[in-house]
Amino acid sequence: MSGDIVYGLSEDTGGTRLLYGAMKVTVGGTLKLAFRPWVEGLEHVPAEGPAILASNHLSFSDSFFLPAVLDRKVTFIAKAEYFTTPGVKGRMTAAFFKGAGQLPVDRSGARGAGEAAVRSGIEVLRRGELFGIYPEGTRSPDGRLYRGKPGGLARVALATGAPVLPVAMIDTEKIQPPGKVVPKLMRPGIRIGRPLDFSRYQGMEHDRFVLRAVTDEVMYEIMRLSGQEYVDIYATAAKRRLADAAKADKQAQADKQAEAEKQSQAEKQSRAEKRAPGTGA
Repeated sequence: MSGDIVYGLSEDTGGTRLLYGAMKVTVGGTLKLAFRPWVEGLEHVPAEGPAILASNHLSFSDSFFLPAVLDRKVTFIAKAEYFTTPGVKGRMTAAFFKGAGQLPVDRSGARGAGEAAVRSGIEVLRRGELFGIYPEGTRSPDGRLYRGKPGGLARVALATGAPVLPVAMIDTEKIQPPGKVVPKLMRPGIRIGRPLDFSRYQGMEHDRFVLRAVTDEVMYEIMRLSGQEYVDIYATAAKRRLADAAKADKQAQADKQAEAEKQSQAEKQSRAEKRAPGTGA
């Protein structure tokens, strides 16, 4: 694995910019033509200079719909596995994600993707670009808005002084729900809020109370823009609960089926014994 991927950093080379431009015309143009996403608040995105786009996360497609409606390049982070899979398919996947402005982040370190995301975000913003991040850390399992993780977003914002634009993706999870192969043609929405200035906290990126306050302020604005119900737990915890509940339900169904089969076998044996010679049947 190369140093770029290990540290989640990437040079903004001419080739990368060319590939991004081509992807924006092809993939972005197709998305806009087929789904016709509606957008509010584009005027809040600065024409130049660094800014952070902090968005809720409903669907895999969020990282494609948002860049499709922006004139400027926006860089999101993606797991390094998308860029390191061997073979022709792996190279095609890597090219696709690079062209879409995705930045590889290695999650194998002691502190996982958090530190890599911070380094990546700072690097992108120091180049004067737009950096996209999902404060929830993962996709919502049920369409509700979950508690933001304070490590990545707040630390990047305070370390760089870049303004934070809250973003609400709307209905993107309905386009291709889990288990559906063919996407549903419908209009998703994107609301971009006014930039939030956290310069008053600059230099305090290691104060956990400040990080929590910054993150909660951003999440409140996302909730206000999206209209989602807010749940004050992390999405990862919610996913674990749902997985545990599904596992328990599956086990209960298996136990119920096993008990029914056992009862059926007992009834068959009882009938057979009654019909056997010498039983008085």
